Amino acid sequence: MRAALAALLLTFLPLLAHAEPVEELKLLAEHPVDGMVGGNLSGLALCGDRLWTESDRDDGLIYRLDVSEPVWKAEQLAIDVPPPPADTGLPLMLRATAHAASVIRGGILDFEGITCDGAGNRYLVSEGYAAVLKVPVEGKPSWLKIDPAIIREAHAQGMLRRFNAIFEGLTINAAGDHLWLAAERQNRGVLSVYRQPGGTWGCHGTCILLNEGGEEMQPAQLPGAHKAARDFSDLALYNGKLYTLERNIFQICRRNLQTALKEHCWSFADEALIPQRQYAQKYGLAEALVVDATGAWVGVDNNDWTRADGEARPIVWRFAAPRGGWDVAP
Repeated sequence: MRAALAALLLTFLPLLAHAEPVEELKLLAEHPVDGMVGGNLSGLALCGDRLWTESDRDDGLIYRLDVSEPVWKAEQLAIDVPPPPADTGLPLMLRATAHAASVIRGGILDFEGITCDGAGNRYLVSEGYAAVLKVPVEGKPSWLKIDPAIIREAHAQGMLRRFNAIFEGLTINAAGDHLWLAAERQNRGVLSVYRQPGGTWGCHGTCILLNEGGEEMQPAQLPGAHKAARDFSDLALYNGKLYTLERNIFQICRRNLQTALKEHCWSFADEALIPQRQYAQKYGLAEALVVDATGAWVGVDNNDWTRADGEARPIVWRFAAPRGGWDVAP
């Protein structure tokens, strides 16, 4: 037995010795955000040259960010949200639980992501209803007509089964006719839906690109690091690739657009977890992601928690693009 174990170690130790560590991203700037009524910044979108955000506690507001000063100002835009669809495919018990929780914390719709198409139309995903709201540049907001069978199938395959772990992010292509949705955790996954003739949204082949459970070890920089559920907290689309914000392991990962399979990851743990930036939480709080040619914006939903340095406002970080750019080979 000992001889067999020694032989096994000799086989795999060279591979471990040559494993490349995950590259750490460099923090360029940190911006507290003032002016969000409910706090809880839970998404970011770049529309042209303007950043937008939303809160999972504010059902009737989105925010344009004034970035002219180091402390950013959230400028309110009221939106007239119509009643959500009667049937989105999400089980009634999960919708009822979200409704009950909103009585205490606010935000029955629980908006958890925002994205923009090339025309500047904004889209928000409701975790409370597993639905997507379109906020056009001109005209009234409306809910996308996503086939409820898609949500039911995802639920049947192990996703969208837990309260507060439904959809946590979304991104859309410039044409505004192809949408990706991130199921948060237990199981996490990526769904892909297309606009169909007549305005409904459905699948081209399969809608479920990725479905996975399990746990991953948190970074050693986090006090009390432990294995935590694999999760997604936002999605971004850049240069023909999908990017996932993986909150519990403090990483941004590039993924194949057609399969959502992981190609390469970068860590932001070194910068996010210096002592003064830490929260008294066992999990990551990054919930918003935008990727562009020169870097990434990462938004932190502090969830009313105060950092070790006393900062109690939502935060947006700017990280430089990795060495060699985001297109570095796997």
